[in-house]
Amino acid sequence: MAAKLSPEQIVEFLSRTAEEWHSKEELLRKLASGKQLRMKYGVDLTAPFLHIGHAVNLWMYRALQEQGHKVVFLLGDFTTTIGDPTGRSKTRPVLSKEEIAANGEEFLRQVTMVLLTDPQVFEVRRNSEWFSKMPTAEFLSLLSLVTHERLIARDMFQRRIEQSLPIFMHELMYPLLQGYDSVMLDSDITIIGSDQLFNEMMGRTYQEKFGKEPQILITSILTPGIDGKEKQSKSLGNYIGLAHSARDKFGRVMSIPDDLIEQYAKIYTTLPLAEVQTMAANAGGNPMQNKKKLARAIVARYHGEEAGAAEEAWFTETFSKRAAPQDVPNIKIGLRPMELLKILKLCLPDKSNSDLRRLLEQGGVSLDGVKLSEALQEFTAPVAGVLQIGKRNWFKIEL
Repeated sequence: MAAKLSPEQIVEFLSRTAEEWHSKEELLRKLASGKQLRMKYGVDLTAPFLHIGHAVNLWMYRALQEQGHKVVFLLGDFTTTIGDPTGRSKTRPVLSKEEIAANGEEFLRQVTMVLLTDPQVFEVRRNSEWFSKMPTAEFLSLLSLVTHERLIARDMFQRRIEQSLPIFMHELMYPLLQGYDSVMLDSDITIIGSDQLFNEMMGRTYQEKFGKEPQILITSILTPGIDGKEKQSKSLGNYIGLAHSARDKFGRVMSIPDDLIEQYAKIYTTLPLAEVQTMAANAGGNPMQNKKKLARAIVARYHGEEAGAAEEAWFTETFSKRAAPQDVPNIKIGLRPMELLKILKLCLPDKSNSDLRRLLEQGGVSLDGVKLSEALQEFTAPVAGVLQIGKRNWFKIEL
């Protein structure tokens, strides 16, 4: 455990990445009580995907774990069968039980890259424990505690009404179910994105109805993705994933616009704020050095100081000296003619053909320094050499 901090010091640390508090005074009081606080961290199991934006909350939980408080990691296996309507203009597809279980395991793997897993400060629960056994009469009594007017006032439902899009009854129930989770877990604190504030305020309402102290809500600061535009998203590809390798994390940080350096350094690292401000003041002079410092700090936070230093050295060697790295993977092709697009697909199987064609059109593919542009160009023996795809991918082509 980390050194013991006063309630004021804990709040000061959390304030670096916190946006809204409901409320700070309640948190100070609970921290001063000396009791172990239960911190609800719930996930919808629709897609097991976490990026460093999600991890802002995880690091806040981690700091509280280090002070002896417990994260209750809630897998929403029951509520996932309904589908959280947050931010959705249409109903979510329903997943099978097998998909939900597999997604839960993957979520657990990713969150424990940050959270401590000692049973004293970490507990895993599933909301099917109570909802799958709840009698209809008890469920109806929950509904009687909240008005339709309050639910339908939610902005996303209002947008659907304006657009004449359907709102199904099970979607209206979702905030009630998420709120009741807080009752069942005796949640003292939950740290969320601002898009979950409505659902978790419902948790405060239910806790008060059931005679419990309402949970404290902290929303975290959101930042743009690495393109400097939309929030981080898998579909947009503008994210830094927890599952990304140290090298991918470093490279993605190096691609951000210069005006994001200060914000990323404040939100995604533990660099002293005085140092962050110095980086901001020098942003116009040497953004490359500032980005390297930022990238190294982000990699070190997830993979250790040694990995951060190694990736900075690799990046400098590769890009500053414009040299291909020594540890490039080998890609073997046969004696039969093979189109360039198929070779690229062998190298980067996760990339779509349209993405690879776009790289070719933009001059992002070269063989031994010679740019290639024809997707249907065929290669046969005795072709060999170092193939560069984009800025960060090299492959040694062999027969």
